[in-house]
Order: sequence, then C-alpha cells, then structure tokens
Amino acid sequence: MTTHKVGIIMNGVTGRMGTNQHLLRSIKAIIDQGGIKLSDSEVIMPDPILVGRSETKLAALAARAGVKRYTTDLDAALADKGNTVYFDATLTGQRPIGVRKAIAAGKHIYCEKPTATTSAEALALAKEVEAAGLKHGVVQDKLWLPGLVKLKWLMDQGFFGKVLSVRGEFGYWVFTGEHEKLQRPSWNYRKEEDGGIIVDMICHWQYVIQNLFGDIKSLTCLGATHIPQRWDEAAKPYKCTADDAAYATFELTNGVICHFNSSWATRVDRDDLLTLHVDGTHGTAVAGLRDCKAQSMAATPRCVWNPDVDSPIKYKDGWVRVPDQGIYDNAFKIEWELFLRHVVKDEPFQWNLFEGAKGVQLAELGLQSWAERKWVDVPKLG
Repeated sequence: MTTHKVGIIMNGVTGRMGTNQHLLRSIKAIIDQGGIKLSDSEVIMPDPILVGRSETKLAALAARAGVKRYTTDLDAALADKGNTVYFDATLTGQRPIGVRKAIAAGKHIYCEKPTATTSAEALALAKEVEAAGLKHGVVQDKLWLPGLVKLKWLMDQGFFGKVLSVRGEFGYWVFTGEHEKLQRPSWNYRKEEDGGIIVDMICHWQYVIQNLFGDIKSLTCLGATHIPQRWDEAAKPYKCTADDAAYATFELTNGVICHFNSSWATRVDRDDLLTLHVDGTHGTAVAGLRDCKAQSMAATPRCVWNPDVDSPIKYKDGWVRVPDQGIYDNAFKIEWELFLRHVVKDEPFQWNLFEGAKGVQLAELGLQSWAERKWVDVPKLG
C-alpha cells in the first residue's frame, strides 16, 4: 500500500467552524475511515497540526480529535517541510497575513471564506499564490449539500424547462445572549471585527447562484441591523454595528431573477434553515439542506383566488420527494477530499481563490448597493 501522508497546518481551528466542520467532521473523519482511497493500493492520509494562540485550547482540542501535533508557533509549523498544506480558518482580517506567510513557505493554500475583507485583497492573494505555482482552494461547502445536489440533478435532467426565478430563504433566531447561551460569536455583530450577514452570506450565494443558475449581472441589496444590542461571551452588553439581515435581489445574465433573504433575526417556519424555491416553465422544486421536493407541470393545481372560503386544494399534497441518489457525506469533508486529491494527484479542482474573490466582490457590491440605495452592476473581477 502506497500512503501519501499530507501534513496540514490547520490555523484557527479552535473556533466553531474550524473545530466542528473542518477538524472533527472532515480531517478526523478522513483519518478514521483510513484515508482517501485512490485505488486498492494507494491512499492519501492527512497529518494535521493544530495552530492557534491558546495552548490550553489546542491541547484540549487535540486530545478530543486524537491529533498528536499542535503548536502556538505558526512560523515553526511553516518551516517544517513535512507540512505541505496551509489551511486558514482565522478571522477574515487576519487571513491575508497567514496566507502570505504560507505562500512564502511554499505551502498549498486552502481557505475558509471570505478569503479577505476586500475584493482587491482577495484577488491579490489569488494572484500571489498562482504566481508561486502553488495549488489553492476556497471552502464552498454548500455545493455538496444533499438538497442542492438533488436540485442540480433535477436541472441536469431538464426538469424545470426554462428556469424563471429563484427564491432563497436563509436564517434563524440568534439569541442576544442577555438570558440565553450564545450560538454565534459576538464578533459576527461588530463591523469593526469584520462581522455582518452581508459579508458572511452573500459570498455563499455568489457561488451557489453561479454554479446552479448562471452568472450574476447586477444586484440590489438592503441590509438592516434589527437587533441593536447584544451580550458578548462575558455577558457584557455591546452595541451591534454590523447588519444582522440582508434582502438581496440578483439579475443573472440569462434573465433569471434570484432573491435571497438572509437573517439572524427571524424564526423558522419552513422545512429547513436554508430553502431554495426554483420556479421553471415545466416544474418547480424546493430544496433544503438535505432534502428536495418537486412539482411537475402535470401535477400543478389550477388555483382560483377566493379568500372568502377555505381553500379546496391541499397545496402540500401536490409535491413529491426527490429520491436519494446514494449516501451523502459531509459537504465540508467532500470538498476537503477533492482538494487533497488535487494536491497529491493533480486532479481538477475549480473552487480556487479566484472563485473566492468573486464572493468577496459580490458582498462588497451588496454593501455598496445598500449604502447608495441603488442597483449596481457586477463587473468582471481582475
């Protein structure tokens, strides 16, 4: 058996996403399954080293994950030639510092999104790592969610006919921390710490829309700070300076209209925390994180407006569940496996830092639209 051991510097994994999605559910899961099987005689085996500021937190997380290596010295980890990949899940504003150090050390780069706080910086990072001849990728996990995979399968089958519009609903109630335990970090609601739902979520909507429905031509976005005060991890009140909701409409080059509501100040009355409602001339589908339901033209009821009587149509009865096409793995883990195959075997990997820069650009344009209260065009980046 040939084993390709890949040393991975995991910077910032003591945070919520880094711990749960990247370390435990991706890298540890890959190790536990015996690596990434390339053939009966060849595997890729991750060898992570955890990097952060708190040795106490790192030691506890390493013990939890069964990882032997951890350090507070990023420079030392970068100097180790056995580490060939640098992964960054630190705060967005700090990301270019670590990435540039890793580029100088000759490491392949894999980043959480947003890849930078501005599109100019994000594009510069992409150009720098490309010029260094290194492989690079950005996390675009939602493309591998089972519900969206099923939606893409319907599109590839021609189920929709001509796609007309997309309505995305995302969000949930994030407790303020006054009386309850926080479920999101307080920096999310501080603009000075790169918080805000526009910066966080429009990066996601960019790659979801581009990969499923088409290129974005223009957009309009209205942000809001619905909850003006929250309480931080030390139970101290603070003023919210970042947006906690965004209402954005995207016009695509092919004429499709996409509207996405994103909110951390809404209570859920839908099938999932994220739903995509796609209308087409021949059919409609509604996808969530893991499931998808559809209604064809033949099953579409003939609706008549009459608010004076109870509806004779049971609308929910006219939908069918799109069947599973197999077993669906964790979306973050799937992309990690694809990236590591790209690093070791040079297999194609299209979700690179240039794609990540497009997401930063769209978020930037969303903030511009909100500030100027107008539609803005999406120019070609770079």
